[in-house]
Amino acid sequence: MQLVVARIGRAHGIKGEVTVEVRTDEPEVRLAPGAVLATDPASVGPLTIESGRVHSGRLLLRFEGVGDRTAAEALRNTLLIAEVDPEERPEDPDEYYDHQLVDLDVVTRDGTVVGRIEEIAHLPYQDLLVVRRTDGGEVLVPFVGEIVPEIDLAAQRAVIDPPPGLLDDRAEIAGSRPDGGRGGDEDR
Repeated sequence: MQLVVARIGRAHGIKGEVTVEVRTDEPEVRLAPGAVLATDPASVGPLTIESGRVHSGRLLLRFEGVGDRTAAEALRNTLLIAEVDPEERPEDPDEYYDHQLVDLDVVTRDGTVVGRIEEIAHLPYQDLLVVRRTDGGEVLVPFVGEIVPEIDLAAQRAVIDPPPGLLDDRAEIAGSRPDGGRGGDEDR
């Protein structure tokens, strides 16, 4: 199983270092010196990490064979991909890899079927479960313990406790009129 662990950003300095946007909870394992990573686009890789360091809160990496700013800049926006055993689990029992969550059925605490997890959206401040609803629509569920109290991999389901409004239809949110208006003022 392949797991995207980072995206290469801009070059840093003149000796071939690049900034990276980390997309793994285990950068010390996945982005360690000596790690060989596949790439997207594939034509750029594989890349072997020569060294890494943190500078001003950003992870900087240097790859074998990338010795100057021009070569480093050519890697910009490349995704770094690690090969992961599909049965491997993160060390923290409350963490999951994306591939473990995709295709899980989503139900509420009372057993109401909501849909199926289609993908995980990784935003800067929190992850969202992108759920394809049974009616064909989509709902974004914040992946936090208060809203997603249970992930049961054996049963292939995620139990959610949605706050008011999360699962409401757009028509109900906008008002009762079919055109989405709230009533009141009308054109005269």
